[in-house]
Amino acid sequence: MNDILLMLPGPTTVHPRVLSAMSKAVVNHRGAKYGEILTETTELMSKVFQTPNNSYLLTGSGTAAMEAGIANTVAPGEKMLNVVGGKFGERFMKIAQAHGIDTQELAVEWGTAVTPEAVKEALDADEDIKAVSVIHNETSTGVAAPIEEIGKVVKNYDALYIVDTVSSLGGDYVDVEKFGIDVCLTGSQKCLAAPPGMAAITLSDDAWAAVEKIETNTFYLDLKAARKSGDKVPPQTPYTPSVSLTYAMNEALKMVMEEGIDERVARHHKAAKASVAAVKALGLELFADEAVSSATVTAVKMPEGITDDEFRGTTRDKYGVELAGGQDHLKGNIFRIGHMGNISYKELTQTFAAIGMTLKGLGVIDDAGAGVASIAESYL
Repeated sequence: MNDILLMLPGPTTVHPRVLSAMSKAVVNHRGAKYGEILTETTELMSKVFQTPNNSYLLTGSGTAAMEAGIANTVAPGEKMLNVVGGKFGERFMKIAQAHGIDTQELAVEWGTAVTPEAVKEALDADEDIKAVSVIHNETSTGVAAPIEEIGKVVKNYDALYIVDTVSSLGGDYVDVEKFGIDVCLTGSQKCLAAPPGMAAITLSDDAWAAVEKIETNTFYLDLKAARKSGDKVPPQTPYTPSVSLTYAMNEALKMVMEEGIDERVARHHKAAKASVAAVKALGLELFADEAVSSATVTAVKMPEGITDDEFRGTTRDKYGVELAGGQDHLKGNIFRIGHMGNISYKELTQTFAAIGMTLKGLGVIDDAGAGVASIAESYL
């Protein structure tokens, strides 16, 4: 039994109910029983996306859904505006480039968020842009983009609005219909708190119209094939799905609905606020601009005089809490606390106890309990 507490920006700790669901007998993925489970799961997925449009499950990570969302809606040679302010904004752009799309980068300093005004300016400057991609929650920097406000801008242009909610859906405010999102995608192992390996995607009518015009240049992630199979009786997936992961997603989504979407989002926001306060109580410095800080991950500057291996190695190996490090040029310069999924004051208390004891042991601070005391105050 792994007794390490995962406080990562995914994968997150999976509830015993979800793990138990995976132990059910595998059924024929072309039969009526799986069709019932698939139908229920995709209907639950659409409720969490907050859209009347159908949702589709993809056996693959969130990156599979990122690729499906781009490759099926934007043709090679067409222009796409990619907002890049972190590792996953870069990934979205690289996926587009891999499919021969003419990418137009809207660069944002890591640790800050793109503004709706900047998106408007970019769209005004080039009327040939066919789509805009945005990462809602950039886990590499701990920044949340204003996707509702950006949606209000994009709706005034002849461009699709493609949003990655891999690390925000189920943990921050996402309303596909209200925000005017044409392509919304997510992954299983973050705020939804299911095991890694499954993604989901939903498309608007405008997005489907774009799909119909494009000669698909992807086979496994062909959304026309996904829709055709999904329309069968019983519904199916075009290729063999992970039956056990479908069981897990089904149970995880049921838990989301039982808690209530608004209540779940509020819980994540409370955890984020408590984490930020605890970071400050320990005398540490946030990496991201606090005005746009994430509801699901907090990025913190590494204190001077200690290494990433010393710090995160100690929290993990001595105190049983796994934190995430920085990526690319931020490697060794920041650490990241994921507070998504099944997270409450209990997990945060353990996390900040580990951080406090580690920092005191390394001679960085004197009061190892300041973070834990701050968490207690936040939840009283």
